[in-house]
Amino acid sequence: MNVQFRDRPASSAEAKAQAQAKTAIADCDIHPARATATELHPFLAKRWHDHLETYGKHPYQGMMEGPPYPKAQPNASRRDAYPPEGGPQGSSLSLMQRQHLDPNNVVLGVLNPLATGQGIRNHELAAAICSAINDWQIDKWTSKDARLKGSIVVANEDGPTAAAEIRKRAGDKNFVQVLLLSRTVEPLGQRRYWPIYEAAEEAGLPVGVHAFGFGGNPITASGWPSFYIEEMVGHSQCQQAVLASLVLEGVFERYPRLKMIMIEAGFGWAPSLSWRLDRSWQRLKSEVPHVKRPPSEYIRDHIWWTTQPMEDPERRDHLFDIVEWVGWDKLLFATDYPHWDFDEPSRVLPPGVSDANREAFYLGNAKALYGLA
Repeated sequence: MNVQFRDRPASSAEAKAQAQAKTAIADCDIHPARATATELHPFLAKRWHDHLETYGKHPYQGMMEGPPYPKAQPNASRRDAYPPEGGPQGSSLSLMQRQHLDPNNVVLGVLNPLATGQGIRNHELAAAICSAINDWQIDKWTSKDARLKGSIVVANEDGPTAAAEIRKRAGDKNFVQVLLLSRTVEPLGQRRYWPIYEAAEEAGLPVGVHAFGFGGNPITASGWPSFYIEEMVGHSQCQQAVLASLVLEGVFERYPRLKMIMIEAGFGWAPSLSWRLDRSWQRLKSEVPHVKRPPSEYIRDHIWWTTQPMEDPERRDHLFDIVEWVGWDKLLFATDYPHWDFDEPSRVLPPGVSDANREAFYLGNAKALYGLA
């Protein structure tokens, strides 16, 4: 389902006809990028301009900068997504509109910025950059295209400061969720992160947990992998650990109205993880008395899933078994635009899906979750 296509200039009549012919969709994972290294400067105090120029930013990892396994393409993105005006893929609203939003009839696009202040050791700098990213989302994206909605990016390793940023943005219609990354200093169920969940529940905002991030640890339990492919497939394992931590630490008992979204790590593993957790919980529930129900019930009640990268078995009807367990009402369509593993909307669902499930999958679930119905 990994599809790439070249941008082709289309007349306005063609674009309108294409959009009307396609199902209206919500794309719940779009990655905006900054066109220049200084694009955030208008939203940052001058002291941080100087700090970044002098000292840079140092994430929680063994390398001084950059990921340990850099992807082969800049920004891990499609080669046809370079803006004609220059800048990296994902940095041009006009190209995004022309290449993706208009032809695919995207009526709701959720922005998930990745190059942010999350995972920076200097917590004050992290908070400043995250707040600037939020202002930048409004200035460059959501104020210029009503289809786009932002994610509140927070300095996740500083729970109280992150909670303050959420409360600052609560009620702002430019944002529909809080954004965390899966690779943090400690598993996300730990209490250092609870102020984030408290503020999100208070604001009525779901929390998205996107794959990747900087936590200072390798993606395996026994050291750094040899190859990038191991890093790539390891994100689903990392997300499983995150979900187990959230359930077993009692996050959903403490915050019963909290909704969370697992973003860009698949969902085919959800049933097997839940079965294993339930089996262990039956034997060891005395260790976690705060977990009052089988873990699978918390997962079904509190977790939504974006589809990209959706598992792609040889027999595509096998997807139905997984989806029936997860629930058609818990899937959020996503393309991962402009990344190279972009999922073209018309090629995702196998034949045989009912009209009601198709509409929920592409649009209805997202509108309901984000309170836009």
